[in-house]
Amino acid sequence: MKNKALTESIIQIFYNVYNTLGYGFLEKIYENAMMIEFRKASIPAESQSPIEVIYEGEIVGEHFADIKVDNKVIVELKASKSLTPDHHAQLLNYLKATDIEVGLLLNFGPKPEINRKVFDNSRK
Repeated sequence: MKNKALTESIIQIFYNVYNTLGYGFLEKIYENAMMIEFRKASIPAESQSPIEVIYEGEIVGEHFADIKVDNKVIVELKASKSLTPDHHAQLLNYLKATDIEVGLLLNFGPKPEINRKVFDNSRK
């Protein structure tokens, strides 16, 4: 499994934040709390990391990943009742648009939800 140790650390941080804050805050609150936990764990992470979308060699748009961890994992945070196909597609598109192959979709909903996505660079 690609980046297994790192994704396990990220998931542990997710549960720490979820167990402390619970359900009902905006995504930005959870993002800020996770960034504090990444700093405490000495895990390099960048909040609101830009992702350029390229078409025919030209930039056609830009997205912002909630958190990019150690330039190896994109973390997309949600605070909704449940994850939807659109949430999964968003993370997959972020992976397609970058050299990063592993993504985590983390939902701070009524019950915590985690989804791991891998998109090999060989398919990009």
